[in-house]
Amino acid sequence: MTHHQFTDEAKPPHAPARQLTLRFSSTRRGARLARHLAVQQFTEWTGLLYDSAPARAVALVTAELASNAVRHGSLPGRDFRLTLLVLPHGFRVEVTDTRPERLPPPVMPQPTDDTSGRGLLLVQAYADRWGYTVRDAYTKTVWAEVQLRATAS
Repeated sequence: MTHHQFTDEAKPPHAPARQLTLRFSSTRRGARLARHLAVQQFTEWTGLLYDSAPARAVALVTAELASNAVRHGSLPGRDFRLTLLVLPHGFRVEVTDTRPERLPPPVMPQPTDDTSGRGLLLVQAYADRWGYTVRDAYTKTVWAEVQLRATAS
């Protein structure tokens, strides 16, 4: 397990206010635990309520990104990595998997009778920004940012 967390006095000037990185097994259970952890850290770091609109957005975005990493981005025996960051303008969820050749497809509306394929549509709807990065031949990171505004539920 990898864990990075900066305190206010120890962080470099360009670093996020808070950051946490953990590895999870590439299983449905790992994806579920990643979602629970993301919401818990979000509420702890931001002070927003667990049932606030931003917390629900973080839960949905994390669930979709982690689920995609398990379903489409895993190799046998390889974990996925979840990184959570509090930025000046929002909360960033990053999920890194082991299939850099499998990039997220363009987001397009799906026929209403399809039973899957809407996950990135949900990410696009609930995140303020999202995208992906391939930095090496072994991994890719899909990320999404949720603003820290609380709206009436």
